[in-house]
Amino acid sequence: MALGFLVLSGCLLPLLTLAASNSSFPTSIFTVPGAFPTSVYSKYYNNPTATSAQVQPVISDPVTHEIYPLELTDPDDIAIINTKDPHPLPPTASSSKLLQSAIAQIKSIANSTVLNGTCAKCIASMEVAKFLALAAPEQGPTFAVELCNFFGFSTSCNATYGPHALGGVVTQVVSNADVGGLDGQMLCQNFLSLCPLPPTSPLNLTGWFAKPKPDPLPAPKTPSGQRLKVLHLSDFHLDPRYSTGSEASCSSGLCCRANNFNKTNPNASVFPAPRFGTYSCDSPYALILSALEAIPVLADTKDSGFDFMIFTGDLVSHDPENELSREFVEYSETVLFDLIKRTLLSGPVYATLGNHDSYSQAQGSPNSLDAPGANQYSWNYDHISSLWEHEGWLKNSVAQSAKAHYAAYSVQRSDGLKIISLNTNLWYRPNYFNYINMTNPDVSGMLRMLTDELQESEDVGERVWIMGHVLSGWDGTNPLLNPTNLFYQIVDRYSPHVIANIFWGHTHEDQHSIFYANNATNISVETALAQAWIGPSITPLTNVNSGFRVYEVDSATFEIMDAFTWKSDVNVFPELDSQLEFGPTYAFEYSTREAYGQNIAGWTDSDPLNATWWHLVTEGTPYNFRIRFKLPDPFSAAMEADNSLVTTFNNFQGKESVKSPACTGDCITAKICYIRSGSAPIGQQNCQQGFGSVQ
Repeated sequence: MALGFLVLSGCLLPLLTLAASNSSFPTSIFTVPGAFPTSVYSKYYNNPTATSAQVQPVISDPVTHEIYPLELTDPDDIAIINTKDPHPLPPTASSSKLLQSAIAQIKSIANSTVLNGTCAKCIASMEVAKFLALAAPEQGPTFAVELCNFFGFSTSCNATYGPHALGGVVTQVVSNADVGGLDGQMLCQNFLSLCPLPPTSPLNLTGWFAKPKPDPLPAPKTPSGQRLKVLHLSDFHLDPRYSTGSEASCSSGLCCRANNFNKTNPNASVFPAPRFGTYSCDSPYALILSALEAIPVLADTKDSGFDFMIFTGDLVSHDPENELSREFVEYSETVLFDLIKRTLLSGPVYATLGNHDSYSQAQGSPNSLDAPGANQYSWNYDHISSLWEHEGWLKNSVAQSAKAHYAAYSVQRSDGLKIISLNTNLWYRPNYFNYINMTNPDVSGMLRMLTDELQESEDVGERVWIMGHVLSGWDGTNPLLNPTNLFYQIVDRYSPHVIANIFWGHTHEDQHSIFYANNATNISVETALAQAWIGPSITPLTNVNSGFRVYEVDSATFEIMDAFTWKSDVNVFPELDSQLEFGPTYAFEYSTREAYGQNIAGWTDSDPLNATWWHLVTEGTPYNFRIRFKLPDPFSAAMEADNSLVTTFNNFQGKESVKSPACTGDCITAKICYIRSGSAPIGQQNCQQGFGSVQ
């Protein structure tokens, strides 16, 4: 047996080492005493001799000379969170450091081999942009410019996305959008072409309509036989900066400006801008006044005036964002509404806000944004509504309502017609603010207002005209899917007994749309419910002639009995520069009834140009429809059987411009399909793309 010593807490304890048999350790088994060796520590927090708990000795740190407290090791009260010495956090980054980090992250994402596909990379980048917009919004415009330059989105990044251009708008949108969801996908799809177009979101109409659609429908109103004369003007795009003789064939931007030139010959005009305008430029004062001077003479309203007029938007020129201002927009609104009032001697003018009347990207923020974002464009709604009241076209109560509802309003005329003017910038694709909360098809509440107004009209047996700027359908390239899908269902619910007609502008072209029951799942003469007239523009931009339209309207049903369109051949305007005797010539182009209705059997002059008529223009007269309405033989067909009628439509679409391309082959089928598409989802889903415009 050997004797050794073990040192514990300053005490020497004997340690017996017994030799095991047949080894150097004589003992192979040792039983430790049951009692805790209390002499190991001098003090305890509990009874060290107890058998029901472990000992809690009092320990003193020889370095800090502190006694460790019982709560540090108390088994009955274990601390969950260490609040005395947490892990340190990095210092708050300056906004400039956040900017540089965000740019670096975007570049890393772009070069990543882990993220598959451009869409995933774009969504990930949107998340980075959102955090920067929230944490350091003042860096948003700089961030946008840096990325624009890095990815080559534009050759004028600072002018486009700088702090005095769209940089602030983009920052607002990204900070409020659900960039990881539909908002981000649509931003990446529409503005960057990096994601596929998401499908139309499911639409839940539960509770949307206060009442079901009447069945049977109320009896149609009896025509009066008396006709109102109504003028439809659209898309003036006055360019008060138009410079006669400047470059009309510029390499980029808005031509006919002294600051734009053709790169092939920057020191002289390749094509000097004519005094009255040209196909590549907006309207000079000379063209605007020429049109306004011609209209009363051609429409025979010099003495009587029009019963009323509709203007479907766009007063302001196509300037880039950095060349626009609040004052410039208000100037254009003031000038043109004053000229309309003084030259046309019309009855009330019912107008709507165009996308260029709200800056170049149709800016209009929802009231749901935090201040000051919610009211940042109220100046425009206030100004234009006040002008409408000043000219005597709207009552004060209606103008005040328009100011509070994005310049949208409803007017009840004394003759039984209600006119509802919508701000369709709220469904226009280039409006950045429409990319916030896109799963909601009515963020602004405008379509809620429209539905309530239509329900009131249905309750009292009133007819309604709806008007706006950006069309809801055609080929589906201009409006957004979800809002126009909801709009289509609203039109279905209140047609044909309430909604008599719908009017749009925006495209600068003479176009038309038909709305069908049940979301156009069955496109036929029996299901055609409503129609939209898309008015021609005064401006010749781009490659279209200047034109306007006059409707003959039954004074009781408010159905259109005929529509007459005039146009001016812009191609000859250069010939007018060297003399002062003659200005532009506006000439009668066509009567809608005569141009398209010659082969529609049984349709008399007393029958309206309604949705049924327009469907027959595209399809002809099916056998079952002739039997049902006792129409005579022979079987009559229109566009689908007679392609020459599509050619006629295509020619009128550009107001017979020499620049309009011919419509042949797939274009013919596509054009008929566009006419039958009243919403963006239907146009996108049903129709071949690429033939929507003649520009």
